[in-house]
Amino acid sequence: MKHAILIGTLLVLSMGVVLAAEKKGPTAKADLWSTQGDQVGTAQFKEVKDGVQITLQVTNLPAGTHAFHIHAVGKCDSPDFKTAGEHFNPEGKKHGLKNPEGPHAGDMPNITVDAKGKGKVKVVNARVTLGEGANSLFHEGGTALVIHEKADDDVTDPTGGAGNRIACGVIEKTQ
Repeated sequence: MKHAILIGTLLVLSMGVVLAAEKKGPTAKADLWSTQGDQVGTAQFKEVKDGVQITLQVTNLPAGTHAFHIHAVGKCDSPDFKTAGEHFNPEGKKHGLKNPEGPHAGDMPNITVDAKGKGKVKVVNARVTLGEGANSLFHEGGTALVIHEKADDDVTDPTGGAGNRIACGVIEKTQ
């Protein structure tokens, strides 16, 4: 009887360790910089059940609604961040969360920045991964998170009419 209880306890404990290990997946971060070279935000990335959860916090940005997207190249060179390439789109779809032929893997909802220049958004992107595969944010050449000057209309290909790039951060593994 003691052996059965001991084995049952060990089984429960070992299952708990496995479950705990499964919950802690890959993580990443991006420090976002303005075109003037000032840090204006941070983004945290973590694997969750339905995709990658992205928590973005920004400061000192113009008030209003801004598009933010994952771009296909892990480079953020001034003055315009064009080195980040186009939107991350490994499946070759059209742009826009509301586009019937889309969206790009890197398309996400807009972020609203208040009158004090601050904003925060938490989204889950089910079209990307921090693991392996074509939709990994860690493919050769890397990826970047870019904030645009205007809102994304969620339909117009290729960029949703979001305008110039005003902030950029390279997405880097943290774990």
